[in-house]
Amino acid sequence: MSDYFFAAYQILYEQIIRPLIFRSSAQDAHRRMLRLLTWLDRSPLLCGLLVRLRRLITKSHYVRTGGVTLRSPLILAAGLVKGEGFADETDALVAVAGGRNIMPGWRSMPALAGLVEFGSFTRHPRLGNPGEVVWRDEAARSTQNRIGLKNPGARVAAAFLARHRHDLPAQFGINVAASPGVTDPEQETAEVLEAFGAFIEQGIRPAWFTLNLSCPNTEDDPTGRQTEDQTRRLCGAVVTLLRAKQVNTPLWVKISPGLAAEQYGILMRVFHEVGVRGVIATNTLSRPTPTDSVLTAGVGGGRLHQHALEAARCLAQEKAHYGYAVDIIGCGGALDGDTAQAFLSSGAAAVQYWSALIYRGPLAAAVIERELERGRTACAGRPHPAGS
Repeated sequence: MSDYFFAAYQILYEQIIRPLIFRSSAQDAHRRMLRLLTWLDRSPLLCGLLVRLRRLITKSHYVRTGGVTLRSPLILAAGLVKGEGFADETDALVAVAGGRNIMPGWRSMPALAGLVEFGSFTRHPRLGNPGEVVWRDEAARSTQNRIGLKNPGARVAAAFLARHRHDLPAQFGINVAASPGVTDPEQETAEVLEAFGAFIEQGIRPAWFTLNLSCPNTEDDPTGRQTEDQTRRLCGAVVTLLRAKQVNTPLWVKISPGLAAEQYGILMRVFHEVGVRGVIATNTLSRPTPTDSVLTAGVGGGRLHQHALEAARCLAQEKAHYGYAVDIIGCGGALDGDTAQAFLSSGAAAVQYWSALIYRGPLAAAVIERELERGRTACAGRPHPAGS
């Protein structure tokens, strides 16, 4: 039944639904997707049916990485399920208290995709950037955005998730970003700790926390928080907080593509020394937007893949050479079984994806998992060279 299902799904999405979606701009399609997720979130029954469908067409494939045993090696990356933007925290809290769904996809995306990383969340709410902020490059199977960390703020997000704690998935991640534009080290550290503390105080216990050190679509320096001193200060402070609060959730860190090999080596050493358990390689790639060469936006999908893969390989070499207790999670252009396997073959134990949702559809994770399984089966069935 699965073979027929996936064949029919591929024809339906790639030959009918996707061409219809691509008739409109990426931004309009993104807005419609969020409205659809909001509608699905309202129905526990529909989401329950989606969970059953996903379980019927996928097999559990447990992996141990970053201090946690995951039910799948595939994770929907942060950036989709992060909520609306607000200018004021009080207004956002009022919206939550009034029962408004300020985080489209909180229920429906885990039902469809399985593992999801929520966020990024900053300490204070952000409205994000105005104007056109989302694009797609069909030829390269890429996406690009400068949404600008639009989110309701960590305190509000924590209150919203706490309100729905009994309906949260069994496993999910929380991604927290340092506040863009904050240059004072003490304020920067304090806001990061307040953001993590908001989730801890509300009793939200994800399978992993992620500290996002790279935010290329906010006009902030995408490499500025990845120096040795700042990385040690921020990561060390968060690990100390988790230990002081007796929270066993491991900390992961998300970093940029395109750093020098020496800098990746320094980061891995710092992560190991302060107790970071996983590193996500990588965030999006900062490039000029298609409509304004002065503005930059984060590129994901196919155009990011080789950059992210090089970063993952570099980090894996450092891990192997020095025996660092830091696992690698690949992220960037995992669009099919081959590109996901490239990360796994390079030393990653798990892979995050985002653009695959656009190009492979809502069941992208199930499709990629199936392609990975077929690849493993094909490799196992090949004859070994004589003498091996």
